[in-house]
Amino acid sequence: MSVTLTPGTWKLDQAHTEVGFSVRHAGISKVRGAFTDSDATLTVGESLEGSKVEAVVKTASFDSNDENRDGHVKSADFFDVEQFPEMTFVSTGTAGDHEEFVLKGNLTIKETTLPVEFKVEFGGVAVDPFGATRAGFSATTQISRKQFGITWNAALEAGGVLVGDKVTINVDSAFVLPSAN
Repeated sequence: MSVTLTPGTWKLDQAHTEVGFSVRHAGISKVRGAFTDSDATLTVGESLEGSKVEAVVKTASFDSNDENRDGHVKSADFFDVEQFPEMTFVSTGTAGDHEEFVLKGNLTIKETTLPVEFKVEFGGVAVDPFGATRAGFSATTQISRKQFGITWNAALEAGGVLVGDKVTINVDSAFVLPSAN
């Protein structure tokens, strides 16, 4: 396995990528799920600092494995997917080394753009049995959903609220370098 990335434009391999999340529910457990429709471009420069990521996630692809919850989260109470069909991320810089680094950027949800920092682990580069050059990354960050205008909640009889404010976003991604042919 190679540990360097070839400069150029890499495309997200959605079939081998997951944009997941977890959020505290009723103060006692976590709900997990994913967005199943995303796209991204990784532009690799001559250095880590010269590289850039741009990503788009379709909010209607929200899936927590519960049809009723999914419908509620897609509604105006949360993502309002009809009015805000996409979330975007555009990187603005990096810090660290090639194996583990911080990817800084702007995350936009419901027309609110805020800076975030993803902790990223580079999984490496490999050529698959079909000749495609692939690179893998794992990234995580935590956001306040309230800061992005997602404020719906319900009070619990014993105190506290139904949905936590802090949302952990986990991205396990594979990118493919298009062949030169």
